[in-house]
Amino acid sequence: MPSVLVVIVNWRTAEMALAAAEAALIAMKGIDGAITIVDNDSGDGSEATLREGVMKRGWDRVRVIQSGRNGGYGAGNNVGIRAGLPEGGKPDYVYVLNPDAFPAPDAIRALVEHMERHPETGIAGSFVHGPDGVPHASAFRFFSLGSEFEDAAKTGPISRLLASAIVPLPTPSETTRVDWVSGASMMLRQSVLDRIGLFDEAYFLYFEETDLCLRAARAGYATDHVRPAQVTHIGSVSTGMKTLARVPAYWFDSRWRYFAKNHGRAYAIAATAARTAGGLLLGLRRLVGRCAQQNPPHFLRDLLAHGLRTGCRAVAPERGTATTAPAGSKT
Repeated sequence: MPSVLVVIVNWRTAEMALAAAEAALIAMKGIDGAITIVDNDSGDGSEATLREGVMKRGWDRVRVIQSGRNGGYGAGNNVGIRAGLPEGGKPDYVYVLNPDAFPAPDAIRALVEHMERHPETGIAGSFVHGPDGVPHASAFRFFSLGSEFEDAAKTGPISRLLASAIVPLPTPSETTRVDWVSGASMMLRQSVLDRIGLFDEAYFLYFEETDLCLRAARAGYATDHVRPAQVTHIGSVSTGMKTLARVPAYWFDSRWRYFAKNHGRAYAIAATAARTAGGLLLGLRRLVGRCAQQNPPHFLRDLLAHGLRTGCRAVAPERGTATTAPAGSKT
């Protein structure tokens, strides 16, 4: 059986990260490898809680390392990936797992076995559902001008017209090739990471897994949604995104970066225009009383303000994608 390194990034959710590690340990039964929990400079005593929890439970396959900074989701995962296996060397696969995600006992094996059968697959994701069993969106198309307009407009006729552009795919009933998968549970082929690089740390949060899947696709590797690999996901525990009254600035930064980096600045401007047009259409429908849906407070204003601030700037180069840590970095 190939070796697997499980990486769990924690930011102020230590007890939940330990629960995720416990579920991963069960799912790693009979599989060579280890689990690394990266504390992303939580500053709330999480690191001590994690180390004490691992020691008390006697988990010899689990280690805790400190990233030294809260560089975001991708940066934290990169710290764990670069650290490699505890005994040294690289695994065959890296399994990225959210601290609020809990793989079923056979989930990791299902992902590995799928990738072993399909050498063209560089990334594989899971069927993700909530604690109530309701499926979460976990299989997706890449973002486009059409998807930006459709998602903002939230209008039946437009959604039907642009059905082929809608980003979240219906939950697959069987293993399916897709554009990208949920970052809550991703199996990454190490040899592919060695070729395309790690997560781009210029994304603080959101769009980084989409970017990685796009880079893999452009290098000739597939991304698959593996239906038998089931994972329970609570969602937005560290970010609090579900309870935020206003979309945070880092979401706008990540969205702009994704479009500008991968499709050019003109495309990013067009994507912002498409989302703005869709948002204005939604507002008009609400004004005439034909729609109950709405964007988050100040969304269009924040979107336009962000676009004006960033539209003339050069796109920053990728950060932190090298598979080896720079000299002097803290792990």
